[in-house]
Amino acid sequence: MNAARIEYTEKGVMHAASRRCDIVRISMSSATLAILTQFSLPKQFYLDIPDARITKVGCLLMKVNANNTVEVRFLRLLTQKELNKIFVYSTHPAHRDYVLDIRA
Repeated sequence: MNAARIEYTEKGVMHAASRRCDIVRISMSSATLAILTQFSLPKQFYLDIPDARITKVGCLLMKVNANNTVEVRFLRLLTQKELNKIFVYSTHPAHRDYVLDIRA
């Protein structure tokens, strides 16, 4: 799991808001985020992953699940380099052997 943050505007463009979440699953085109779903979530927002230093990935809300998870699609595909950076900083046991390539 990785810590992340979603950023969006409320009431048009008057108020910018952000909420913390956790990345449960991620691929090049989509992700599953753990976030409290009892509050209203916007249809479009930006996803920031501060540990991997990935900012402003545009997202669309696809599905809200009852177990406080949401499924999102990215507006652009993540590169393999970005995905590897996320896996390096992940706390998931399956990502334990990933190392950061400093040459790239």
